[in-house]
Amino acid sequence: MAIAEAHLSAKYNRPSHEIVDHFTYVFASDGDLMEGVTSEACSLAGHLGLGKLIVLYDDNRISLAGATSLTFTEDAGKRFKAYGWHVLHVENGNDVSAIDSALKKAKRETSRPSIIFIRTTIGYGAPHKQGTFEAHGSPLGAEELLAAKKALGWPTEGAFLIPDDVLAFYRKSMDRGRSRENKWKRSFKKYGAEYSDLSAEFLRIMKGDLPEGWEAKLPAYPDGSKDVATRKASETVMQSLAPVLPELMGGSADLNPSTFTWLKGFGDFQKPDGPGDRQGAVGAEWNYAGRNIHFGVREHAMGAIASGMAIHGGFIPYTATFLTFSDYMRPPMRLAALMGLRVIYVFTHDSIGLGEDGPTHQPIEQVMNLRAVPNMTVIRPADAGEAVEAWKAALLKDDGPTALIFTRQNLPVLNRSELSPASGLQRGGYILWESAAGKPDVILIGTGSEVPIALEAGRKLSSEGLRVRVVSLPSWRMFDHQSSEYRNYVLPPDVRVRVAVEAGIKLGWEHYVGIDGAVVGMDSFGASAPYKVLYEKFGITAEHVAQAARARFQL
Repeated sequence: MAIAEAHLSAKYNRPSHEIVDHFTYVFASDGDLMEGVTSEACSLAGHLGLGKLIVLYDDNRISLAGATSLTFTEDAGKRFKAYGWHVLHVENGNDVSAIDSALKKAKRETSRPSIIFIRTTIGYGAPHKQGTFEAHGSPLGAEELLAAKKALGWPTEGAFLIPDDVLAFYRKSMDRGRSRENKWKRSFKKYGAEYSDLSAEFLRIMKGDLPEGWEAKLPAYPDGSKDVATRKASETVMQSLAPVLPELMGGSADLNPSTFTWLKGFGDFQKPDGPGDRQGAVGAEWNYAGRNIHFGVREHAMGAIASGMAIHGGFIPYTATFLTFSDYMRPPMRLAALMGLRVIYVFTHDSIGLGEDGPTHQPIEQVMNLRAVPNMTVIRPADAGEAVEAWKAALLKDDGPTALIFTRQNLPVLNRSELSPASGLQRGGYILWESAAGKPDVILIGTGSEVPIALEAGRKLSSEGLRVRVVSLPSWRMFDHQSSEYRNYVLPPDVRVRVAVEAGIKLGWEHYVGIDGAVVGMDSFGASAPYKVLYEKFGITAEHVAQAARARFQL
């Protein structure tokens, strides 16, 4: 969120017009400081010099299972100083004036994020449970609650009491809020009169609307185009859209040369007076106005930062890494799906097709894992044309995240004069080719780099006298959201001979092939070899697909 504030203020503020100007506050616990994502995020925040980020750390030295001394005895203050943070201490967490003084110091420090260590006593006032882990995860209980009220001089009657003077004090914040909002609106009106284009753009991106005519900027891959990896087609899409979508902002986990997810010429999001060695810089700008975020090898934080930017508003954030490393990003991806956030995750090197990097880098179960997340749209395009449509679908989806799954290896650009148009992707799945009209004898289903394999197998079976239909199914979720009439049209229920092919785990494909169908896929981890050798070794070939279909007829 602090990244979002810094970028928008750098881009839209003008002299005497501070239309974006806020602090981002975090309340953190001992457990929060233990989590690995905290180290990732705070290391990056210190590097970026996010001076409007302020953390209030409830330093009560108790966690759910006991005292933090069981597991957490580091000097966290020194750790944060090493990250480049401004570190403050308040020894008495009940001293409101001391906390207020620390906050004022933190707000004056604009070149570094601040963390305030506030010593508190958990369960303060409860005579038998204060300062113990028993006050952490369970209610105090009626007896201890009554004792705490007596110890603190609080009225014992009424389960939940808000004194009138407290209520009146907090109600004043509503009047202050209205006054400040009205002041901002008056200021923004003057800003709009002076900077009409910037004003209109700011309002549009904050609403989350796409600009008119943006789809006209999408690239095209006509018949006869040379083979291209879908990761490269994705790069072409991003470069084409970057000038018309200023809200598109993000980066990769130290993998730009492999994922091709830079926005060339649009600057690097960096602390303006940061380190001088700029190897790997994407654009001329080296400041908070830059749109390329260098996340470093921090996948978990990268996913969480993208969610924070989406929540803040004004962005369509994207991230990028190898598909196998999506495992590191699962927590923030799941939360983005839960919260319905518009985030785009780009994953490349999507199968054993990445080749010699071997089984550690070759994803097997990751695509199916992502498909299992509710409200997560996963799209694995078959060629460059479908890659363009995949980006279009991701940008149009504003109520949840999208995972785009791209290849490392080159794929043929499918001849759409002989096949159905790539726009069929917008329905999740579509009939790519069939040997004859009418009810097919066999349906072959593929995704991604395996669609050409299914197509080759289909033509082979057709030459043997079978009526064959080949279906490209790049997005299960999008297809399952179509009408039953459309789904039954593409996959007629009474056609029981079905074969799916995907260079990943087979589990889950029963959803489409049924108990009588077959799946050509992976039953093991991959290996280190050229990708064509691997496809042959693991049986992901047109002949194996055709043989699986023939075997279904013999049952």
